[in-house]
Amino acid sequence: MSPEIGATVPIKSAYQEETAAEIAAPVPVVRGRERDDERETTAGGTGMGTLALALSILSLFVMPILFGAAGIVLGFIARSRGATGLGAWAIGIGAMSIIVGIFILPFF
Repeated sequence: MSPEIGATVPIKSAYQEETAAEIAAPVPVVRGRERDDERETTAGGTGMGTLALALSILSLFVMPILFGAAGIVLGFIARSRGATGLGAWAIGIGAMSIIVGIFILPFF
């Protein structure tokens, strides 16, 4: 017997599955509307972070307890909205201003 061209050869296997590898373009995980929401959140966080930083710097000169606490609270809000750098600086400067105002300024 001679093998014919195009003849199928039976494969002895316990599994009767047909598999194939397909190549497809990756699907973006983030859709357009979600990206717009992220930009709006970051923009709101930047404004809040700037205000927090301004209050924290102002607390170094005037009413350190009040403005320092407000700068710290707004700094945490700014960090949660995406402005991590501005929020962290506002928290640090506000905390430093409160510590200086409570422990060092009474001696002068």
